[in-house]
Amino acid sequence: MKAEFSPAYQKYKKELTAFVNDFSHAGKKYGNQDRNTLKLFKLGEETINIKSFKKPNLVNKIAYRYIRKGKAQRSFEYAHVLLKKGIKTPQPIAYFEDKGVVFGKSFYVSKHLNYDLTYRELIHDSKFPNRYEILKQFTRFTFQLHENGIEFLDHSPGNTLIIVNSQSEYDFYLVDLNRMKFHEEMNYETRIKNFSRLTPDKNMVHAMSAEYARLIGEDKEKVYHDMWRETQNFFEKFRRKKQLKKSIKFWKK
Repeated sequence: MKAEFSPAYQKYKKELTAFVNDFSHAGKKYGNQDRNTLKLFKLGEETINIKSFKKPNLVNKIAYRYIRKGKAQRSFEYAHVLLKKGIKTPQPIAYFEDKGVVFGKSFYVSKHLNYDLTYRELIHDSKFPNRYEILKQFTRFTFQLHENGIEFLDHSPGNTLIIVNSQSEYDFYLVDLNRMKFHEEMNYETRIKNFSRLTPDKNMVHAMSAEYARLIGEDKEKVYHDMWRETQNFFEKFRRKKQLKKSIKFWKK
């Protein structure tokens, strides 16, 4: 199995390899297990998490083997890029890939982060403490991504972990890193569209658009109009896709 380790964790190659080899029987399951499997392990004094990616379909088995990088490798490499650019993400430790004739299992290993909330909590609880201030700081975090030319394609509610530093200061950490684009400079349209997957809540979009308009020096009504249009487009496509899946499932019965 192919493996690569961050410099600080080279000394743990044996232990990390053992965790991956015994993944199906060891570790403690953590979080949502619907698509991928995430487990926690103790490595010395640290808690680490290992994500086992779902086996790709046949097309991607061939593509990840011969044409493009797999999800675990991209997650590992993108994490290092983010950290170099000053963007927080859980410390990358290693990745493993089973590369036979076609691509098989893959694993991404990172330091476990004890966080306080995700963006999702802000959607479901309109009275969440300091909600408006968190949204403003989250928008500034997204602006920082854009200024660094980072288009996070999975910029969605569960993929930013939030740590409360004090009553009014928050740290934001990106996770699920395997889908990103890197630009020399991001144009206005790409920046605005990057907010579209976050929330269908009009008030939240209004708050983010006002702060983003201030940061980029644009008219706040224009930014709100454009951001809300992109949000509506995304959630309408999402609704149609979900309905189509339900219809297909029904007719297969």
